[in-house]
Amino acid sequence: MMHASTKKRDPASDKKSKKDMRRVFIAVHLPDPVIKTLAGIQQDLRQCGLQIRWTRPETIHLTLKFLGDVPAESIEALCDAVKTGVGDLAAFQLAAKGVGVFPGVRRPRVVWTGLSGQTDALERLHHAIDSAIFEMGFAKDDRRFTGHLTLGRFTGQSDPEALIDILKAFADKASDSFEADAVHVMQSDLKPSGPVYTVLSSIRLSSWGVNREPQKIN
Repeated sequence: MMHASTKKRDPASDKKSKKDMRRVFIAVHLPDPVIKTLAGIQQDLRQCGLQIRWTRPETIHLTLKFLGDVPAESIEALCDAVKTGVGDLAAFQLAAKGVGVFPGVRRPRVVWTGLSGQTDALERLHHAIDSAIFEMGFAKDDRRFTGHLTLGRFTGQSDPEALIDILKAFADKASDSFEADAVHVMQSDLKPSGPVYTVLSSIRLSSWGVNREPQKIN
């Protein structure tokens, strides 16, 4: 009688497999003045007594697409696909504005600041990237894209009514406008001190028709 044999997992092979993967996302970087504004909002929120683990201001970015683990040998093709997808899309103006929470005030997990300005152009950029990398096997987002900047993550419960009052008080907090003029394919390495980000590729957007004068966007 023959017995089915079980092939033992090779720890060395597992280690190699993990090393050959990259944790990848696609994002727009923020200029220093906007980062400074977000750090100020974080500081003001700290005074409200919320139990939050704050994102380091210098690591805050506008995520367009989180891809998770991607084989190292696919990175070049991924970057090429993103470059092709954004094509001749123009740069556009955004500003950070207001404060909100996901998924809601009763059980908040994430605190974020929203975006104002040319958000229709931001949606088009996201759609173009989503479509371009779909051909590589990456699933399209099944929800409407809502651009936001993560300020921190809740570590404890908050009183819903008090949280609503806080969000109302921060509704008009805003940064100066900034130009979203490039898309970056990023690698994220998780460290005990927090994530470390590495730029794998940067794709410039066209500067045609963009007002470069800093201004408030309502």
